[in-house]
Amino acid sequence: MGTDISNKNSNQPTGNSREESALPPEYICVGLSTLDYIWSVPAIPDQPTKVFANSHQQVGGGMAANAAVSIARLGGIVDFWGRAGDDSAGHAMREMMSEESVNADNFRLYESGRSPVAAIMVDERGERLISTFRGAGYPSEADWLPLKRISAAKVVLADMRWLAGAVLVFEKARALQVPTVLDADLAEPADFAHLLPLTDHAVFSAPGLEQFAPGLSLDDGLHKAREAGCGLAAVTLGEQGCRWLDASGFNECASFPVDVVDTTGAGDTFHGAYAYAIGCHYDAASSMRFAAAAAAMKCRKAGGRAGIPTLAELQNFLQQYGAWDGAFPDPE
Repeated sequence: MGTDISNKNSNQPTGNSREESALPPEYICVGLSTLDYIWSVPAIPDQPTKVFANSHQQVGGGMAANAAVSIARLGGIVDFWGRAGDDSAGHAMREMMSEESVNADNFRLYESGRSPVAAIMVDERGERLISTFRGAGYPSEADWLPLKRISAAKVVLADMRWLAGAVLVFEKARALQVPTVLDADLAEPADFAHLLPLTDHAVFSAPGLEQFAPGLSLDDGLHKAREAGCGLAAVTLGEQGCRWLDASGFNECASFPVDVVDTTGAGDTFHGAYAYAIGCHYDAASSMRFAAAAAAMKCRKAGGRAGIPTLAELQNFLQQYGAWDGAFPDPE
């Protein structure tokens, strides 16, 4: 998370904060946007050395930002709310979101801030090594967020990277009975304690669940998450699919086999597609299958966003696998 700075004249945002814009959002994603520098390498080294890349690209990233792009690709009207520095990376991220039809009016860029960036090495199997700078030089306060816009939303999604923003938005969403989806990745125990009681759907990464419930089995970890207050607790397991616990008990969904090129952003795509499906009133099992298919499709192309499917592409993919069986209603 960014740190507070004492010079109030140097952290003035250049972004807009608007209560109203041309289209009320169907979805709101709150949290991290990064600028990713991705190097394709033959293999990820296991010791200090020099590695020559086969290719390099600069793309938008970040958990909530990628989820927002996923929703937009599927046809959802989506806001991204977050923070970054008023620097070249911040402006590049804002432009990339605009190109994806994500409303970034409330993506604030702070004059003294340094934007989040990530260095990602991807090997020939599609596996990754990631080093992330989370950003610095902007305040943690979220009292400028246009909370009135939540009343129009079908679903609100947040990651764990901006606690103040996520808590404020989830509290308002809970008051308005708008469903909440939490991208439950690596975070401090206190952050989980703040957010899980406000969460309807907590979707953990495997490392995130291990950090939340160290030493426990997957099932016991999901039990612990539900006991902490969330309605549904799930964990994504890559090629092993996903598993979740809700009031009906334990359930699981298999992954879709694809030729993997790059897994960067697969989890973010899963979260965005899952939120989209919940907003379309899909049940939990259908939403998980829908999200798992979207994540698999993303892995077929390099970069965190290049492979994210449109709704038509995703429907065709599911039909090819015999997984489009009428369980998915048409989006409203």
